[in-house]
Amino acid sequence: MAKKIFTYKGKKLEELQTLSIKELADLFPARQRRKIKRGFSDQEKLFIEKVSKKDNVKTQLRDMIVLPNMVGKTIKVHTGKEFSPVEIQPEMIGHYLGELILTRRKVGHSSPGVGATKSSGSVSVR
Repeated sequence: MAKKIFTYKGKKLEELQTLSIKELADLFPARQRRKIKRGFSDQEKLFIEKVSKKDNVKTQLRDMIVLPNMVGKTIKVHTGKEFSPVEIQPEMIGHYLGELILTRRKVGHSSPGVGATKSSGSVSVR
């Protein structure tokens, strides 16, 4: 079976990487298009430059849109407690970095602790 070629709105990855930011904005959904047309902040501009120069960049910009020039890079996104690495795939183009990282963990309750009443020892806690 042949490997499927990635396309975003009918354009291949190489074509997307050659587009300007304004042309790319026209392909994105409304929310992302509005953010780009209003302009990137100074921090976001600095982040885009860093990502284009090197791999493995740390950031707290969870509202940054994944652009085609970020594909293949590893970006460490802040979860509120730590930086979690994300390998940027072509399918992530147009999404926000914050969508790619979970900030909440599954709660794993254990047995009742010290000081619990005797009746709570017989209750099964899952």
